[in-house]
Formats: sequence, C-alpha cells, structure tokens
Amino acid sequence: MSKRKQFLDSVHHEHIPDFLNFIRLHKDGTDPFDLAEVLPELQKSQRQELWERLLKLLQHTLTAYPPERWITGVEEDAGDMEVEISEEQIQTMVVIEGVTIVSTVSVDVLQENDTYTSLLDCAQVLNCLESALPLSQTPLQQAIHWLFECWWRRGLKGKEELGWTAFLVCLENTVTLEKPVGELRRLCTLCEVLLSVDFTSERGQQVIDPLLQCFFRVSHIKQEEGKRFLAFLFSWNENFIRMIHETIKNQLQFFPKTLCVHVAEIYFRAWRKASGPFLEEIESTCIQDLMQHALLLHRNSPVHGKVRQILTYFHKQKFREGVDEMLHRLYKPILWKALKATNAEVRANSTLLFTEAFPIHDPSMSSEMVDQAVQKQLDLLFALLDDPQPLVRSSAVLGVCSVLGRCWEVIPSTVITNLLEKLILQLANDTSSPDVRCSVFMCMSIILDNSLSHPLMEKLLPALKSSLHDTSDKVRVAFVGMLLKIKGVRAAKFWKVCSLEHLLARLEMDSPPVCKRIVNLLFNSFFPVNQSETVWCERCVTLIQTNPGAARKFYRYAYLYTAPANIVKLMLVIRKCLNVCIQNAGDEFASSNKENSTMLEDVLSVKDSASMASLLEILVILWKSVQKSLKANQEAFKYTTSKFATVLPQYLKVFQEERCKVPLILLASLLPASAVTALRSKVMSHLRSLKAGSAVTAYSQSVECLCSWGQISHIVEQIENWLTEAAPVRGQTDENTTGKVHFDGLEESKPDLGLDFLDYLLLHPKTRDCLLTLPLDQIRQLYKALNKWKSLLFSSLSGGEVSVAVTETALKAFIFHGRLSIHLQHKCPEEREFLKSLEHSMSWVEKRILPFLASSSNEQQLSLSKRTLETFLTVCKNVLRLSVGDHDFRDHLMQHVASVLQSEKGYMCIPLVLALLTEVAQDCLSQKAEDQDDQLSLTVRILTNIFQKVVEIMAHRLRKDKEEGQELCCSSEEALHDFLLVTKFTTERSEFTTGVFSSLCAAVIIDISRTLQKISHVEEVMTPETFNDLPPLSNTVLKVILRSPAVTRFFLSELTSIDSEAIDSITQWAAVTNILTIIKQSDTFNVELKGTAVSIHRQIQSHYNITAENPENIQRAIYESAVRMLNDILTPCQQSNG
Repeated sequence: MSKRKQFLDSVHHEHIPDFLNFIRLHKDGTDPFDLAEVLPELQKSQRQELWERLLKLLQHTLTAYPPERWITGVEEDAGDMEVEISEEQIQTMVVIEGVTIVSTVSVDVLQENDTYTSLLDCAQVLNCLESALPLSQTPLQQAIHWLFECWWRRGLKGKEELGWTAFLVCLENTVTLEKPVGELRRLCTLCEVLLSVDFTSERGQQVIDPLLQCFFRVSHIKQEEGKRFLAFLFSWNENFIRMIHETIKNQLQFFPKTLCVHVAEIYFRAWRKASGPFLEEIESTCIQDLMQHALLLHRNSPVHGKVRQILTYFHKQKFREGVDEMLHRLYKPILWKALKATNAEVRANSTLLFTEAFPIHDPSMSSEMVDQAVQKQLDLLFALLDDPQPLVRSSAVLGVCSVLGRCWEVIPSTVITNLLEKLILQLANDTSSPDVRCSVFMCMSIILDNSLSHPLMEKLLPALKSSLHDTSDKVRVAFVGMLLKIKGVRAAKFWKVCSLEHLLARLEMDSPPVCKRIVNLLFNSFFPVNQSETVWCERCVTLIQTNPGAARKFYRYAYLYTAPANIVKLMLVIRKCLNVCIQNAGDEFASSNKENSTMLEDVLSVKDSASMASLLEILVILWKSVQKSLKANQEAFKYTTSKFATVLPQYLKVFQEERCKVPLILLASLLPASAVTALRSKVMSHLRSLKAGSAVTAYSQSVECLCSWGQISHIVEQIENWLTEAAPVRGQTDENTTGKVHFDGLEESKPDLGLDFLDYLLLHPKTRDCLLTLPLDQIRQLYKALNKWKSLLFSSLSGGEVSVAVTETALKAFIFHGRLSIHLQHKCPEEREFLKSLEHSMSWVEKRILPFLASSSNEQQLSLSKRTLETFLTVCKNVLRLSVGDHDFRDHLMQHVASVLQSEKGYMCIPLVLALLTEVAQDCLSQKAEDQDDQLSLTVRILTNIFQKVVEIMAHRLRKDKEEGQELCCSSEEALHDFLLVTKFTTERSEFTTGVFSSLCAAVIIDISRTLQKISHVEEVMTPETFNDLPPLSNTVLKVILRSPAVTRFFLSELTSIDSEAIDSITQWAAVTNILTIIKQSDTFNVELKGTAVSIHRQIQSHYNITAENPENIQRAIYESAVRMLNDILTPCQQSNG
C-alpha cells in the first residue's frame, strides 16, 4: 500500500496513533515524508475525502473530550497545588495540532476546482476553539493563527471571519510585545482585513483603541512595516482619520524630536496613497491643521518645534508630484493673512513656514502667473526684513538665507545682490537688536553651503569685519562661527574678512566661547601639526612677539584641538629653545649638556626678558592643560618631569626678572617634590622674607607650590609661630587683664602676614583641601594660637594700651578662629569639639563684648564691639548654612541672639540677626513633618518670638530716633525679604507663618493707625497711592512682602483672619484698608483681595454710628475714607471676576 493511501486511511478516529505518527514524520526534517509533497499528488476526490475525514476526526475528538473538560490556564496557575493533566487532554491537543498542520498544508496546495467545504468547516471549528485552548498550548494557538493567515492570503471562501481572528491576534501582539517586528510584518499582510469591517459596527468599535495605541508605540513609528501599517490606517474611515490626528497631537509633546520625522513620513505616505474623500480629510483635518498650529503656537510651546518638523518634511518633498499644488492650496487661506497679522510671534512663525516652502505656487498655472507669484513673494521677503519687530526680522534673516541657499540658481542676480546687501550692510549692523545681528552671522553658513554664492560673498563679506568687536557676546560668537564656515568651505580667505591683528586683539580680551572659536580658526596657522616641532616653536615665538596676551589664550585652549602628545612635544621643544638661548648668552650660563642650536637663535635672546617670560608662561599653561592626561601616562610623566627638573635650577639662576619668577615657581609646583629638593627651602625663605601687607600675588604662587609638594605643614607651622610669638604673654588671660598687655617678640613676628596666608589657604578649594588633610593635632596648635588673641579684643575694649594695628590683628584672628572651627567641624562631624569651642566663644562674646555695645560712650569701643559681634554672628550664620551645627548649637545660638536684642544697642545688628534667623528657619522647616519633634516645635516658637522682638525693636527705634530708624529699615530690607521667603517651606496655617505674619500685621496696623491718630484736620485724611505715602516701617514691610506673590498671599490670609476683638478702633480698621489699597496697586491678587476686603467690610460696619457725628469729625472722615477704599477694591474685583 502506498504512503498516500496509508496516510489517507490514518485520518480516522480508530487510527489516531497512525495519524499522529505521520504528523511526527512530517515534522521530522530528516524523514522523507512531507505533507507538502503528498497532498498535491492526491486526486481531487482523495483530497475531498481527506478533508471530510479530517473534519470527522476533529469532531469525534472534541465530542470524546469536549472543551468543557479541559484544564485551562486558571487551573494550571492554581498556586502550590499540583494539577495533573489527563492523558485524554494531551491526546486531544496532539490531534488538534495534527488537524491544524494538515489543514495549513491543504490551504497551500489547494487547486482552483477543489471543493473545500469540509476544510472550511474544519477551519471554522478551529476558529471557535482557539480561544478556549489552555495557556500551555501557545504553539498550537500560533499554528491555528497561521492557518487563518494563509487562508486570508489565498482569498478563500470565509476569509473575512478567519482573517479577522488572525488580524486581532497580530494587532494585540504588536501592542504588547517589546520587539514586535515579526508581528508587524504579518499585520501588514493582514491589513486589508480591516477594510472588510464597518467602522460603526461592533467589531469596528472594538478595534479602535488597539489601533490608536499603535500610534503610541515608537517601534511602530520607526519600523518600515509599522509605517506602512500606520499609513494604511488612514484609509479605513474618514472619522478614524480625525481620531488618529488627535491622538498624534496629544502624544506629540512626549515624542522626541528624532521621532517627529518618522511621524511626518507616515502623514506623507497616507497623503500620497489617499484619494477622494480620504484625501480631502487628510489635507483639511491633518495637514492644514498642522499648518494652523505652526502659525499660532507660541515659540516656547513644547510642540511648536515638532509641528514645524513635520511640515518641514512636507516642504522637502516639493520635488514630488502634487506636493507643490497641495502646499499652494492649503497655505493660501491661512499663510498670507498670518504674514500680515498684528501679533509679531504669528508673523515670525509664518515667516519661517513661508520661506521654508518658498516658492509657493501651483505648477498648473501658466509660466507668466508663476513668475508674478514668485516676484510677489520675493518682494514680501524684503518687507519681512524691514519688519519693526526684531523677532520677525530674525526669522526673516533665517528664511532669506535658506531661500538663497536653495534657490540661488533660479533667483535673478539683482535680487540676490539686493538681499545680501540688505543682510550684510543693514541687518548685520542692526543696533536695535543683537538677536538680529546674531541671526545674520549664524545663517550665512546656509548660503555658504552653496558654492555658487562664493564669488559674490567674497566681495561682500569684508564689510562685516567690525562685527568682531560687537558689544554682544553671542554676536561675536556667531561672527567667529561664520569665519570658521568660510574657512571650512574655502569661500574666501578669512583673514581678508577680518584681519589677523583684530582676531588676536579679540583673543586676548574676549570670553571663553569666543576665544575657543578663534583658537580653532587660527589653530593650523600657529600650531601646524603636520609640520615639524621646530616650526611649532617658531610659530609660538611669532605669536608671542605679535601679541603675548593672545598667545597665552591661544595655548590655553590649544589642547581642545590636538592630542595631548602634541602639547607635550611643544613643551619639550620650547624647553629646547630656552636652553639654546641660555647657551648663546655666554659661557657663564652654558649648560654642561650643550644642545644643538635652532634657527630661532637669531630671533630670541635671554636679554629679551618679555619673550622669555612669555615662553615660560606658555610652558606652564600647556602643562596645566594636559596635566590629567600626563599623569595618566606615567612613563610620559616621568620623562617630562625629568627633562624639566634638570633645567629648572639653571632657569631660576638665569631668569631673575620678577615676571619670570612667577611662571618658574608654577612650573616647579607641577614637578614632584623629589625633583626640586633644593627649591623647597628657597620658596619657604621667600615667604618668611615677605613684609606684612604684601599683595596676594607676592605669595599666592609660593603657597600653592608648597601645597602641591605636600609641604603645607611648614606654612601652618610658620603661621602658628608668628601668632604665638605675637600673642599676649602666657599666664595673662582676659579673666585677669585689667590694663596693660605685654608682648614677646612682636617685632620679629608677622601675625598679619600669617593671617593673610591662612586666608589664602581657606579661600581656595585646592589649598583648603591640603590644609584639612593635615593631622588634627597639628591643626589644633594653630587653632589654639588663634584663640589666644581673643584676650586682646577685650583688652582693647577695656582701655588697655593696645595699638589699633594689633587690635585689627586680634579681630582678624578671632574671625579666622571661627572660620577654621567650621571647616574642622565639617571634617570631624562625629565630634562636638569645635562646636563647643564656638559655644564657648558665644558665652565669651556675651560676657566680654556685649556690655560694651550697651554702655560704651566711646566711639572706638562701640565700633569695635559692634564689629566683633557682627563677625561672630556671621560665623554662626555660616555654621547653620553649611549644616555643620546641631540642635544644641542652634538652641545656644537662639539664646545668644535674644541676649543681643535685649541689649541697648542690639538693634544695630538686626540685619545680621534676620539673616541668622533665616538660616534657623530653613533648617527647621525643611525637615519633613514626621521627623519634627517637640524640641523642633519649641525652636520654631522661640524663632517667631525673636522675630516679633525684631519688629518691635524696629518700631521702637523709629519712634525714638526717626532718622536712625529709617536707616535701620533700609539696611534690613533684603534680610527681611530673605527671611519671609522661607515660608515656601511650610503650609499656609502653620505655627511659623501664623507667628511671623501676625507680628507683621500687628506692626503695620499699629504703625499706620498711630499716624492716623496724629491727624488734626479732616483734610489730612488721604488715600495712600504709593509706598511712600505710608510710615517708614509699613513702607519697608509692605515693599518686602509685595516682592513675592507667595508671601503676599500669606500676609493677606493673616489679614483676613484678624479677630474683631483684637482691633477696637476705626483708625486700626482704616489702617487695614490702607494696606489693602497699597496691595491693590499690583493688580495680581484680585481674588485674595476680594475675600479679605469682604471680611474687613463686614467688620468695619460695626462703626457705622460714627456717620452721625459732625462732618468735621476726624473719626468720621477716617471711617468714610476707609469705606471708599474698600468699595474701590471690591468693584474692580467684581468686574474682573465677571
């Protein structure tokens, strides 16, 4: 019996093992049995019999073990319980798989005159069955879906139903899978299925959301198959086109710019394939809508640039058939109106679209009409360049340059010349807007990309040379960028546009962005890497002799444009050049290893100290530019350092000029300490020999040099020695000092110079890090030496014979003791040693300094005590700002501040006190609510009480001495503003805001009401118009409050919550209306003002009986004035709300 007959007989429920064996042989690639070969060899009647047997086998299998008995995914996932799958179910699944395989092969070999009703019935049974299959049978499901897909491709009877199932599955997979490329390909082959489904039907509505989700997927938008499918979706239904467009618009703000090009391509493909009503819908709903948005969106909108990008894609397709006509038709009703709009931003947007799509015309028009249209558009370009708004002119410059770059060949030469002259001679010198000037230079590169423009540009560009010295930094950056473009495209010689002399002058003085571009421009001229190192050195010397300042800048940025190895080579060739100069100077300077002379020996000489100094400076600059790279290559680092270490002593001997010493010291600092052993003692001797008051430049290089060698301990030791030698004699402290103070060795010591050294060490990060890496015991010695000088301050205040200079030194030492405390506490946060020292200083200030601030009649004593207190408060403020202090320190500080304010002249420190309170408030309020404890709440209450005291002192000072009080208000304004800004860390009705703003409300109300009480005639009752119409304290407070909308709202909230029992007079209610009237001037808080004014109006009505008084009664006049002010506030509020 043949294999065909055996296979045909096996398709029966009684021969299932044989059937499954044939399926297994078919799946085995090594076996010759293949259904794809067997089925075509069957006769028509045999194939029909096969399909009937296949249907009966499937039906019998499902009857014997129906789907209701299958264990599906729910049972399989039943947690820890093991569910045993029966042999019957396993057998059933295998049979279904065999039926599916035979059916799929049958579809492929189906012939034209075959009757396949049984095969269709079989496929329909599988269609009903596939959703009921267990989760473990995913491969079987995929096989069934593939059968349906093959059915759809062959276009067989019943394809709609089976194709729909395959389409839905593919669509779901493309949305859920991370890499859906394969599914996308299948979906593209099935996309025609969608056209068989009515959009309004239940199936159509079911699939809308999954289809729209495809437009969310980056993979769909980027992949070729995805683009084809998404573009196809525009052909399903006109209403669906609108839904697609709205979806894309909503997602556009989340798409990266790179994705927008792909979105544009999808729109364009959809437009190209569309016809009839679909084409009209795409053009009106999508493309023209995008045009409208590109015209009307604000420039700062997150989608404006992306909408422009989509339209740019269409503009670039102008060479395609039909695009020009479409752009002309769609732009016609909107673009020309927008170009004449009153809104400058709309004009600017439309300018960009117009110039990008230029020329906008209908190719079907006659050539004469096209010429007329293009001429009108060229005239419009000139008009846009003359627009009164800089934004429009800038956009027009970009547009005109892009038009010239694209259409140079077709635009008349006279028009081109006129446009370029307009840009170069007029707009490049537009004094009203640096943006316009910047646009000219930035956009010239677009024109220069067209080689046909070079001859004309070469003639016109030299007129721009003065723009290198433009007052705007960004214009100069753009100008040099244009020179780089000229050099890159070889349009002209850049030095003919702008001379080398001017470029070097600019390089010497300009900002880094400009300098870097100039270096890039001149790099090949002064650092020709393709030539020998000798030539590099020659060019370096030439640059130095032309402009030494520019030379330093050039080599400062040279590392950006060449490899570190080339920088090192230049350093070594400069060293060689210096050695030759020394050798040529005479035998007394000759080196034991005489090197070959170069061609520079006739140009350079040791006597030319300026050139020698410049070469040494450039050596240091070059080394610093590649220091990290050099250290990363230890072999190169050792070689370079050894080369310079051998010649450095000779350089120090030969180059004695002051200007040469600085780069030599810096050069030495770049070498390892072991390479300059002899120099270390010389540098330290130099520091010791300096006089007090020496300029920073006299010691800065030496200090940094010693730090780089790891010799900072010598500097610290020297500072400590000077301070100790000049300090009071041991045994005398501020506890027993009553008059004279004795000194040991004051003449030999230089404490001021030592403090200058310490200032430099603490001020610069590099030196500060070196200082703080020293052992703590060594720093403690310096710390103690600084602390001893406190006694001199007290001695000076108590009348001791202490000179002014020594007093100043003592005050500086006191400051540095505080500064060093902060750094040391930060270094050792786990201990409180240095915080305790500051707390001790706090007690010392209260005990020894504060009494002089309160009782001193001597101006010098008062000034010294005030300065001492202020410097200490500044140190404490920095402790809090750097988060170095803890809760105990903060509590001590609050007590200290309270003591200062209680003293007679503590008001002099109010600006600093407010600054300190700001730091405390930030520290307290920045903590999360759950982290706040009772201690923190207590600190907040103390803080608000101290603030209330500050406000009371300011008011008291104004009453006692108006002029001094006004000065205090002015000096406290910024500090008060900073303090009130802390409210952003808290909620509106917190304990902090209530305490702060209730104090301010009370102070301002009392301040204004006292002024109103002094009125002696009704004519003096006036409505305040500006801050200056208020008393000084109210003026300051309200001015500060109105600087921040958030603070103003807190203040208004507090005003609204004023208790009527707290205000018992009409003058106080009038004061409130005065406050509201001033706030109303800002036109920002209409809603809040209305609520507050309504509340106040209700309260003030209780004083209505005053109107029965004589019209000359002042209280009545104040009441009527207050009511008028409230009505003025409420009326505009109601109008704005309406």
